Amino acid sequence: MPHDDHDHDHARDLHDHLHTHLPEEPALRVKALETVLLRKGLISAQSIDAWIEAYANQIGPRRGAELVARAWVDPDFKARLMQDADTVVREVGYEGVEGGHIRVVENTPAVHNVIVCTLCSCYPWSLLGIPPDWYKSAAYRSRVVREPRAVLAEFGLVLEEDIQLRVWDATAELRYLVLPERPAGTEGLSEAALAALVTRNAMVGTERVAAPAMRG
Repeated sequence: MPHDDHDHDHARDLHDHLHTHLPEEPALRVKALETVLLRKGLISAQSIDAWIEAYANQIGPRRGAELVARAWVDPDFKARLMQDADTVVREVGYEGVEGGHIRVVENTPAVHNVIVCTLCSCYPWSLLGIPPDWYKSAAYRSRVVREPRAVLAEFGLVLEEDIQLRVWDATAELRYLVLPERPAGTEGLSEAALAALVTRNAMVGTERVAAPAMRG
């Protein structure tokens, strides 16, 4: 639900416990942890590389894009996805790391949605892959709540003044996926071709899906 509505005490306490003290240099902390695990033989460099490859390229954001494309061409599937995304995600086999507790929010000509996690960086990994650095940054997490139109403009997305902008705050209990608007001129494209147009940023809400000619 939007940032000003979703404020469950349990989610806030959980986030405070796990994520309040984010390191100033998270990349260095991750590298140090990786080094310790490698030296102790608890994980191999090949396993780390395979995990990164899977989530960066094989899983995300292709799985989320496939759900979006199918929702564009199949009204019944879209209705189920909007009503009970968790069940749909399980049925298609896309449940995984931070893949449960999903809510899909739809962009329309009158409403634009954008996702953030203000307390850390909760994110549907199994659908969108590895979250980008900007999503985890303190600047994005704070500014997109205070001045969302300005932040989106920095991504190149300038919204018309009459469009309602909704900011959704993800938590450990609930994560979000934006269903972008289908671009005009794509009526003849196959589901696979449509999925190829859908970007991770469009499913976070920081950009719109562009028609093929515009993308070129």
